[in-house]
Amino acid sequence: MNYSIGDFIIRIKNAAMAHRPEAVIPYTRVTLAIGEVLVKEGFLSSVKQETRDGHKVIVAEIRYVRRKPVLSNVSVVSKPSLREYVGAQEILKHQGRSITTVLSTNKGVMTGREAHKKGVGGELLFKVW
Repeated sequence: MNYSIGDFIIRIKNAAMAHRPEAVIPYTRVTLAIGEVLVKEGFLSSVKQETRDGHKVIVAEIRYVRRKPVLSNVSVVSKPSLREYVGAQEILKHQGRSITTVLSTNKGVMTGREAHKKGVGGELLFKVW
């Protein structure tokens, strides 16, 4: 696994499409912060840190509404081969009505709306809808 952020979000998407109740992902501080942002935005029910077989893992509980996953699709924007950075004023160009962007800023991991309100830019990690 080379890119833990992309791996995290794709595992969540695949678990949601397969109607799994939860996804188990290897632990990193960044993925835990992203999971907490997705819980706050309503895409996940909960995110817990556990130890299984002597390794730290993140257990993300997928949220469903009327047996349909809330998280329907994702688009990984920033990759190890090509990082995508946006300024505070450029964030709104990447968001739509139902699209939520997630950024890694110097103030922590946050959504595009929060970053725009705080006036900070950063690395555009992915878009989720």
